[in-house]
Amino acid sequence: MAQNPTADDMKRDASAAANQAKRDLREGSDKLAEDARETARSLADNESAQRLGERGAAMASNAAEAGREYADRARVEAERLYEAGQQRAQDVAQYAEERYDEVSEMVRRNPAQALGIAAGIGFLVGLLIARR
Repeated sequence: MAQNPTADDMKRDASAAANQAKRDLREGSDKLAEDARETARSLADNESAQRLGERGAAMASNAAEAGREYADRARVEAERLYEAGQQRAQDVAQYAEERYDEVSEMVRRNPAQALGIAAGIGFLVGLLIARR
């Protein structure tokens, strides 16, 4: 039987994904800025190269800002998914509780029938396990 992730697991996973995206974008923008600085240093003798370096630095700054915005959006989406997961978990818990109450009441009304069904299911499960 597959394990269902808990709401805390989903929140932790979503938060980790948002943080990883933020780190990746920060690393990319840092690399872009470093590349721009290196290119500017190598071409520093030329005035147009200096302008190019300034433009590259501005682009790196823009990339860093875009990365921060992306990370913020990812965090907001992770929180939204967490809230949706919490709501679904509550709905499932309520549904399971209602079904449990129904089954409990049926067993109280018909104990012999419930015992027979349980024995039959146990027998079938035993057959399935024995075949493996």
